[in-house]
Amino acid sequence: MKIYNYKWILLLLAAMFVGCSSDDDNGNVVIEEEITSGTADFTNYVALGNSLTAGFTDGALFMAGQQNSIPSILASRFALAGGGEFTQPMMNDNIGGLLLQGNVIQEPRLIFNGAAPVRISATPTTEITNKLSGPFNNMGIPGAKSFHLLAPGYGNVAGVATGQANPYFVRFASAPGTTVLSDALAQDPTFFSLWLGNNDVLSFATSGGDGVDQKGNFDPSTYNSNDITDPNVFAQTYSGILAALIANGAKGVVANIPNVIKIPYFTTVPFKPLSPANPAFGAQIPTLNATFAGLNQVFAALGVPERSIVFSTTAASAVVITDESLTNLSAQIAGALQQGGLDAGTAQLFGMLYGQARQATDQDLLVLPSSSIIGQSNMDAFNMLVGMGVPQATVGQLSINGVTFPLADKWVLIPSEQQAVIQATTAFNQTIKAAAEANGLAFVDVNAVLNQVADTGVNFDEFSLNARLVFGGAFSLDGVHPTARGYAFITNKFLEAINTTYGANLPKVKAANYNTLYPSSF
Repeated sequence: MKIYNYKWILLLLAAMFVGCSSDDDNGNVVIEEEITSGTADFTNYVALGNSLTAGFTDGALFMAGQQNSIPSILASRFALAGGGEFTQPMMNDNIGGLLLQGNVIQEPRLIFNGAAPVRISATPTTEITNKLSGPFNNMGIPGAKSFHLLAPGYGNVAGVATGQANPYFVRFASAPGTTVLSDALAQDPTFFSLWLGNNDVLSFATSGGDGVDQKGNFDPSTYNSNDITDPNVFAQTYSGILAALIANGAKGVVANIPNVIKIPYFTTVPFKPLSPANPAFGAQIPTLNATFAGLNQVFAALGVPERSIVFSTTAASAVVITDESLTNLSAQIAGALQQGGLDAGTAQLFGMLYGQARQATDQDLLVLPSSSIIGQSNMDAFNMLVGMGVPQATVGQLSINGVTFPLADKWVLIPSEQQAVIQATTAFNQTIKAAAEANGLAFVDVNAVLNQVADTGVNFDEFSLNARLVFGGAFSLDGVHPTARGYAFITNKFLEAINTTYGANLPKVKAANYNTLYPSSF
């Protein structure tokens, strides 16, 4: 066991102290306690993971976020017990975002303007072709899925345009053909953290399920960016990464992944956002209900009355969505409406628009960006319908997002898609926990921690944290990544696991030292 001569000062009442002591100027008893790493060796700490490891927050990676990342905070504690220098591939400034040969490929960070999160009005300055000289202890790569850590060329700028490379890794990869894991192992870490797997399911969820659950497909080279990784691919990849990290005797801490459908990205926009008090909508309700009356009769005749579309004049109404899990009744709708006297063109149009449509229920989750398009004209739909020869007056009536034009798949995570997310998350977390137990590693149940934040809220020193957007304190303005205070709260869970597993006594960090909202400029 390594013990280092760093004095951790505790102030206690004199009456509670037994043993050797001295008094300070205020009469408090000062206990001098050695900070120890226990059986761990923090000399060379390397962190692997994705955006949650990099310090991504408010929709971007920027300097302050990196400085408040979990690995950075951990390293500050490790330094009290023999930890060495901790380096990160720092962004240029606190604007965030990325450039590729002068073109913006990642947007700058979000700020709160008093009403809503908005992008700051600044152009990114971090050019990915300006290579950094490493190595770097923080190997968190925003956007990386598990198998990307093993992919040669993931840091090759030539692959950015095709999605074969990651622009963040391009900045500091040791060579174009290297892998993230190779660059990490080259540093010969004595201690590591591994928080991996979130992106293997998150992109499917944030795209509203606009991807494929690749369960049963063992070839990740055939996956698209919004697909869910097959659990067997994840297990094999994760086990291989972990085996390589511990091969030289390094110890470490691993964390499982949260249930992403509980984050503000999916819980902020209500399924019933259409208010009759809104004059732009309320005045149209009688006309809308009359327009949908014939369609609703067809739904009833076809045995699916639950698909009926009705807007309330006294209470908020649900948006109209496309549900690809429904049987497509386009032909039946068109035929029935035409038999009822509607002209063939309009009947076919209604069949096309509402063949898999229904109003949302409380079981559906609308993604955060949908708030900006609900009730707005869908110009793509408008142009499509005009191209089909539909009169412009009719097109204008039938191209309102979530009202007359059903929200596309990308805006809504329906129950079947949520179930795919939950099943994958459960499988990934079983792999992570089993690997931690088999190798005697510290394990952090982030899933349970963030479930508590979402379900009941938690106390962090004198502050409370919950999963509300903007003012909940735990999640940043992008609705996915933690605030600095949220990262600090999770870091303390890492410290607890490390102390318990390795017999260390690393002190926790204080909530007051970490903010929840960054200023517009600093």
